[in-house]
Amino acid sequence: MRKTMTIAAAAAVAATAVTGLNPPPAAAAAETEVLSVDFADRTGDFRGGATGTLYGFGDEGAPTQALVNGAHITNTSQKAPYGTQHPSGDAVKVEDGFFAKHGEDMYIYVQDYYPEWPYNGGRLPGDDRTYDLADGTYTEAPNGVWDYLEVVEFVAEAVATDSDRPQDYVFIPFNEPDGGNWYPDWANQKDRFLADWQASYDKIQEVWARHGLGHARIGGPGDTRWQPERSADILAFAKEHDSLPDVFIWHELGIDNLANYRRNFADYRALEAELGIDPIPVNITEYGMLRDMGVPGQLVQWLAMFEDTKVDAQTAYWNYAGNLSDNTARPNGANAGWWMFKWYGDLAGSETVRVTPPSPDTVDTLQGIGAVDEANRRATVLFGGTDADVSLDLSGLDASLFGDRVDVEVREAALTGAEGLAGTPRVVAAHDGVAVDDGALELQVATYDRYAAYQVVITPDQTRDIEAGAEGQAWTAVSEAEDLALTDATVYTHDPKGSGGWQFLASGGQDVGSFNKPTSKADWNIEVPGDGTYRLQVIGGAPGVPGRHALFVDGEAAGTIQYAADLGLNSTSKWQYRGSAEVLVELAEGGHELSIRSSEDGANLLPNADITLDKVSLTAVSGGEPTAYPASTFRLTDGATLDWARNAPLRGGAALDGDARADLYATAIETGYHDLVVDWASDGNSSVELSVNGVPTATLDAARKGTWRSTARVHLVEGINEIELRSPDGALVSSLTTVRARESDDAAVTVEAEEAVLHGAASATTLADATGTNASGSTFVGWIGGGADNYLEIPRDGFAAPGDYDVTVHYANAELSGDHDYNPQVVDRLLQVREGGEEVGHAYFRYTYSWDSFSQRSIAVTLSTTDQTLRLGNTEAWAPNIDKVVIAPRLLEEPTTVGLRK
Repeated sequence: MRKTMTIAAAAAVAATAVTGLNPPPAAAAAETEVLSVDFADRTGDFRGGATGTLYGFGDEGAPTQALVNGAHITNTSQKAPYGTQHPSGDAVKVEDGFFAKHGEDMYIYVQDYYPEWPYNGGRLPGDDRTYDLADGTYTEAPNGVWDYLEVVEFVAEAVATDSDRPQDYVFIPFNEPDGGNWYPDWANQKDRFLADWQASYDKIQEVWARHGLGHARIGGPGDTRWQPERSADILAFAKEHDSLPDVFIWHELGIDNLANYRRNFADYRALEAELGIDPIPVNITEYGMLRDMGVPGQLVQWLAMFEDTKVDAQTAYWNYAGNLSDNTARPNGANAGWWMFKWYGDLAGSETVRVTPPSPDTVDTLQGIGAVDEANRRATVLFGGTDADVSLDLSGLDASLFGDRVDVEVREAALTGAEGLAGTPRVVAAHDGVAVDDGALELQVATYDRYAAYQVVITPDQTRDIEAGAEGQAWTAVSEAEDLALTDATVYTHDPKGSGGWQFLASGGQDVGSFNKPTSKADWNIEVPGDGTYRLQVIGGAPGVPGRHALFVDGEAAGTIQYAADLGLNSTSKWQYRGSAEVLVELAEGGHELSIRSSEDGANLLPNADITLDKVSLTAVSGGEPTAYPASTFRLTDGATLDWARNAPLRGGAALDGDARADLYATAIETGYHDLVVDWASDGNSSVELSVNGVPTATLDAARKGTWRSTARVHLVEGINEIELRSPDGALVSSLTTVRARESDDAAVTVEAEEAVLHGAASATTLADATGTNASGSTFVGWIGGGADNYLEIPRDGFAAPGDYDVTVHYANAELSGDHDYNPQVVDRLLQVREGGEEVGHAYFRYTYSWDSFSQRSIAVTLSTTDQTLRLGNTEAWAPNIDKVVIAPRLLEEPTTVGLRK
């Protein structure tokens, strides 16, 4: 007999104590679709390469290391050294961050030496130049060598000599050669391409041999799509001439590719067999359209296909470098797409299992990935892509792994826009100690939206109680903007297949626009469970400029909703590239009307108030907004495992010892102090060491055997914080919970940039209110850097003690360099922090879309003196404009430990 459970996901539990969420979008279908997962039918080791990215890296730290590590990026394609195609993204310059934890293969687009798109004006180079192989410069004079062959040589030479890991590079000599890049006419250009392939292949191998590096890995041909005729000719030639690619590459970019890819892949493998070629690893180095990026319910469909065929794949580069192809938010934040990447990466070390969707090889349908981690007795299902409720038909749950009772956790990642800050996905349903009949279980999951995705984690029954809405998460309510009471605003419906996929999608398929009259407003009637502080988040698009709305509560003015600028350079991003704005509001228990308005007085528009609205949420924060990260969701490495012994003091906890490590990725919606509360057990005198964002931060101690709850008050930065747990002497960690400690924020020192000591050209500017700027006091300091004399100096008032600090800089950077057909050519600006004359930290600061719009980026520093001032500048290039700087000790007071039980 099959055990059936109903999992009420976020959309379906309106007005309950579990989540307090609103009903699903009106368009949601009532039928149920079945996704079958057979955990006994193993399909191979988890590959984990489908979250690769094209130009996902800008400069060092853009995106931040926490975002890169959390997303588990294993492969990326970047610009060649000396490349001029984009201002940032040089492979050698970003390799340290890429290879720091999960990076495996760094791909080089050799043709990105050229600034033009298509390359070299779309013309195949001849012999018109003489290149300097030392630095890639040239003179306009022929020298008897094909110009591109010289480019290939100095790019390979640069990697061989400048990279610390040249053996982990893959060279791509030709990118989209069939699509306007030199060889589109196969009938007349085939012989030329094959000769050029051979020459490029041989030249790269020659460079590798010169440096004793063995065999250089080369990928190709890199066509815009699966090209059977071209591929057959290339493989046959390469086999005969000993120049087979080490990775076979093509692109899958359109909407219909969700239906066609598996057939294309099967055709490719059949072609190899026909030619007598052993299977070659495949990388689909560009996949997906604008509509797929940042959308978990879309991304999971792509990931499922690529994982099923065990290939690597990289999200396409449609906008700018340094944000994982629109799968991050703000400089250090996650959007919902990032969480889909993270969940996928969490499957490392597992075996995948057979998943049967209702409609395989079909565009925009329910798809999923299933996996079993035997070492940790953990099963996972990731799924999404449908408006219908989902019945998970689970079988093959081996009793020797899971026993006869299991715990089930269901989490939801719902669309928050390309720049909208997504919190840690909520547990929308959970079941504790559910009986499993003959390895089978059926779960009914109500879905919020076809653009959402879900993670189901199944483990043996644990010591901790598994339940949604417990102390591990705060009360939250959500509503689609189109479901609010609207005045002088328009609901727009977005067809996900419209514009050929060249659009960013809206939650629920609709958003609210034309919010451009003084009487425009959106009213939300909501009942809150108690007196206290609540955070209102609005997902919306402020196209290219910062803007403002007024917030009214029960008809009374209650503050300003301040939006940062979002990407708005062209029709594919303007109004659609949605971010988020957050504001705190005090509410009494009971019903309230929250009103978002374009005007404070009903007569005059607020600056840049014409902002699209997609979704709103309200979260209780008075209790510290606790967010639990149980061991069942930890990433376990270097010998760390989940302990399921019946006599374990915390059954299901992460066993750490020696070098073993557990990683988790915690969200801070706002920068400030949080209590990190760790439940753990020890067999004797022991400790748990916490590193936050790569910096050792706190040690939790116990002097004897026992079960403990330890608390460390730590400064977390806006967005994703990577927390690593270790225990040299051995410990069992059950969970880590973050609890906001806003009352401690006054331990940080805030310095308005204009109140610092300004040197050289550095000077203050006050922006007009009409700009809608989010700069504090509307004033910032610019002309910082560009030389050692232009800097901002901060005396050591209020932070004189030596020690570890976070320096959070609120900044603007809208610098562009060069032109491109569709990519904003953004420049990441470097800011150096010095204590006196010694550099103590630096970071690259990414694009903020407008010089009037300010984001924040934190730099971890260790100060060693009591009186040397902080100096912020850039000795060579311009630094970002600075609004204010916040200096915060990383750890407040000594951590505390109390016994949980005898």
